[in-house]
Amino acid sequence: MIQQIVDTINGIVWGPITLFLIVGTGVFLTFRLGFIQVRSLPYALKLVFTKSKKGDKKEKGDITHFQSLMTAMAATLGIGNMTGVASAILLGGVGALVWMWVAAFFGMATKYSEAILAVKYRTVNHKGEISGGPMYYIEKGLGWKWLAVLFALFGFLASFGIGNMTQSNTVAGSLQATFNINPWITGFVLMVLTALVLLGGIRGIGMINAVFVPFMALFYLSGGFIIILLNITEVPAAFAVIFEAAFNPQAAGAGAIGIAIRYGIARGVFSNEAGLGSAPIAAAAAKTDYPGRQALVSMTGTFLDTMIVCTITGLVIVMSGLHLQLGADAAPVLTGDAFESFLPGFGNYIVVFGIIFFAYSTIIGWSYYGEKCFGYIFGDRNTIYYKIVFCIVVMIGAGQTVQLVWDIADIFNALMAIPNLIALCLLSGVIVSETNRFREVRKREKAEAKKLAG
Repeated sequence: MIQQIVDTINGIVWGPITLFLIVGTGVFLTFRLGFIQVRSLPYALKLVFTKSKKGDKKEKGDITHFQSLMTAMAATLGIGNMTGVASAILLGGVGALVWMWVAAFFGMATKYSEAILAVKYRTVNHKGEISGGPMYYIEKGLGWKWLAVLFALFGFLASFGIGNMTQSNTVAGSLQATFNINPWITGFVLMVLTALVLLGGIRGIGMINAVFVPFMALFYLSGGFIIILLNITEVPAAFAVIFEAAFNPQAAGAGAIGIAIRYGIARGVFSNEAGLGSAPIAAAAAKTDYPGRQALVSMTGTFLDTMIVCTITGLVIVMSGLHLQLGADAAPVLTGDAFESFLPGFGNYIVVFGIIFFAYSTIIGWSYYGEKCFGYIFGDRNTIYYKIVFCIVVMIGAGQTVQLVWDIADIFNALMAIPNLIALCLLSGVIVSETNRFREVRKREKAEAKKLAG
């Protein structure tokens, strides 16, 4: 009965209007910003992987550019990159991968826009910590307090789905299948580990993720790269199958194009979170001199998440052919089985430990998002109650049924995205203005650099 109700709501909130709004907002912002995700990506990546200027330490903010991105990446680099990709392929066919890429390309402009507004409209709470995100730019930029509260409510509730139950549930399922560990034991351990980190606040979260995220990403990506390099001759055929299924599903033996689009976009958003309004909450905490600079850093998160990590997962699954043999409920094990088929006795462990690292970091990242949303509604002084409940739900989620957990997460993702996307469209003039302002700054910086070089 509960599953039927959830399925009905899911079908409504993830209907054509929401899908159009998500992709349409990205397309709209891409054109308004002159394809910034193409023109500025090299500089954005340089900002991520080079040391911040010494002067940045004097800027407002709680964490560095890199720590901010890693906190956002901690929340996005999760089971969406493994189980989410597998789920998209099983439910929407391999063509869903193309629609994940399309959504991610335009989502980079969306992610950039979210961050630029988050930094511009951020504020300082009673603890002296930075608070920002869609609830603040909706209230300050649009003057719509009611919509800001609505976003914060959905964000607070979403943190228990996308950033909590789905993560602990997948970790518990993987450990039970691989090592026969009781899900409730896994849930308890995750709850304790989460509670320990939450005591450190955003600075503690930022420092941990700055080390944790690069390590876990390299660990998982190394396994994927090895498989692809050892089977490089099969890669062109895999891409051919993917694109044929996306645009000619009958010929590829897949389902309807609409199904591929629906699951490709839904799981893509679950993975990279572009448009949800979650990542700008972390972006707002960054030490930066201009909103545009941090916005470029945030934009790279979508590129790294979907274009790199999800693509590697998708290629390994397609090359394995296992998606043709398993049912829709096999998403939790498909990626592990695919890796194992290429690296017997070792591949499954790459995915299992990848899931543990990715899911735990996502729980930590989303705890911060949920805390900020909760604090916006109920006051920062009361966030301790949120932290306690969040930790308890980590354990509860480990023992729930997989489909119900994922479907609830999908619902709150959509409900959270809608107020945020409306705000991005209505505040697009501010986004363009801040972008132009930063372009002038970049021109001056380039001129100064030329003088020094000359």
